[in-house]
Amino acid sequence: MTPAARLSAAIEALADIAERRRPAAQALKDWGLSHRFAGSGDRAAIAGLVYDALRRRASSAWIMGAETPRAVLLGMLRHERGLEPEAIAKLCDGGRFAPAPLSDDEHARLRAASLDGAPPYVLGDYPEWLEDKLAATFGDERAAEGAALSSRAPLDLRVNTLKGDRGEAGEALDEFKPQDTRWSPWGLRIVVAPDAKSPAIHAEPAFLKGQIEIQDEGSQLAALLTGAKPGEQVIDLCAGAGGKTLALATMMADRGQLYATDTDKRRLAPIHERLERSGARNVQVRTPRGDAEILTDLTGHADLVLIDAPCTGTGAWRRNPDAKWRVRPGALAERLKDQAETLDRAVPLVKPGGRIAYVTCSVLDDENGAQVKAFVARHPEFAILPPADVMNALGERAFLFRRAVLTSTEGLLMTPRRTDTDGFFVSVLRRTG
Repeated sequence: MTPAARLSAAIEALADIAERRRPAAQALKDWGLSHRFAGSGDRAAIAGLVYDALRRRASSAWIMGAETPRAVLLGMLRHERGLEPEAIAKLCDGGRFAPAPLSDDEHARLRAASLDGAPPYVLGDYPEWLEDKLAATFGDERAAEGAALSSRAPLDLRVNTLKGDRGEAGEALDEFKPQDTRWSPWGLRIVVAPDAKSPAIHAEPAFLKGQIEIQDEGSQLAALLTGAKPGEQVIDLCAGAGGKTLALATMMADRGQLYATDTDKRRLAPIHERLERSGARNVQVRTPRGDAEILTDLTGHADLVLIDAPCTGTGAWRRNPDAKWRVRPGALAERLKDQAETLDRAVPLVKPGGRIAYVTCSVLDDENGAQVKAFVARHPEFAILPPADVMNALGERAFLFRRAVLTSTEGLLMTPRRTDTDGFFVSVLRRTG
């Protein structure tokens, strides 16, 4: 396919996403199935265009003065990818499979590419209804933080130290030119160009042998900041597919016991294969059985309960740019209810002196600091550990990390702008009574 044909296809896919309000991945998959002549390179390029347009939907629409899929794609090419108006005009020449020629107004807007007078939610490319909530977290920096959340995410890998070290894993993946992550001692980072196909990491021998897992550096750090230690009794209460469970297992060096569970057995299903590949031997998976409580025997036993809480996912917008345009106030209210119930469920499991590590991939205070405040008000037997103490788990990296993150009495917040990771909130609470 020509670049012009790829642009036309991206416009078509973006229209489908907008009209049917469905995930971009699903729309792109359906487009590929109905256009089997398109090669893998074409599909990757089209997906790159669509995801970049979703990342910069508000600012691109502002530049073009319209919110149509065509306008958003054209504005993105100018604003995000830096194409000159002449180059965009060549793509839109009205030829076979190419978009229609640019109008005089489109030419003028592409030349100006102006965001003058745009409000913060446009500059930050986030939904207008979240304006007050992001202002509560970031204040006058909300537009800059939103823009960073709208950037492309790199591909981060976590090295499984039960199977080897970071140097060995890096050598095994040398063709992808991985770099050590800045903060995580386990991390490798691969930067992928916007039009490039993502590396088939799942097919790499290092992945198949359990040496590496795909995991954002922020998620790695969230696990590290729990302070899990060898010999402890640890419960991962919202284990899902097991990303943080596997990280905790390496921290515990196969000593002690780690219990992984989730309220949804479908989310938990992939954990079994991942555990087998990792070589971890101290993990017991507790699969839910209807409404039965499956952790009763662990009452008062846990040194640590990790709650990787269900949330709006606002901190992961770099990886799911379409999700930010689908999230609604009702979804936030539902997540807040789930979070409070999960925190309360953890209480009887924690022994005196034990800890709850509360983690979200959200940047909204409602889900983070406010949720922690409400929990402590309900359960005064828990005290919030000072974030500075929590960050000591990073060792020599702690000093610079403290200067990078956004801290509050309730916890710490990583963001793409501050730490070059996804957005993660971490709070650790100790049972004092």
